[in-house]
Amino acid sequence: MMKSAIKLATLALFSMALVVPLPVPAFAAGGGGDPPSAAPPPPSSGAKSTTKAKKKPAKQSSADDDAFRQGYRAAHATIYERGDYAAAIDQLKALGHDDNAGVANLIGYSYRKLGDYKLSQTWYERALKADPNHVLTWQYYGLWQIEQGNRDQAAYHLTRIAAICGTSCEEYRSLAAALEKPPGTGLVY
Repeated sequence: MMKSAIKLATLALFSMALVVPLPVPAFAAGGGGDPPSAAPPPPSSGAKSTTKAKKKPAKQSSADDDAFRQGYRAAHATIYERGDYAAAIDQLKALGHDDNAGVANLIGYSYRKLGDYKLSQTWYERALKADPNHVLTWQYYGLWQIEQGNRDQAAYHLTRIAAICGTSCEEYRSLAAALEKPPGTGLVY
């Protein structure tokens, strides 16, 4: 029954996408960089300034920052290899990139694993605000929805994943499998 509902929801989403194309900004999954500005810089007045403007260093995206990457990898290992979610939260917050979807998602995941569902939800929503196409956040937040008994909402998350990466990506398959399990089994993801 649930399998049919998932297929129907996915079909409906794809049908809507064919009929009503929605503008979707393109962001890389896990990216934390700023989207390019839509407006060109204002034209100069042509008058020369009497003071020299200091050149600002180019803003380096978190993906280009070696210290960030190393810290992120360490926090990732703390979560997935050691299961020390409280320490991982501290490591991730210390990176100073709470606006990065990957960072916010892992903080949300860690709070969920610690049983703090309210804080977990806040961080998942922050991750999706930073990158509405962050597939792993849609998956983890969908699992959060299942744990909360919100299966319809989890099915919506599944359709969002399908729209972003299709039905063959790991995130889709994982959330679809979780939705196929009977409600009330007490499974924690």
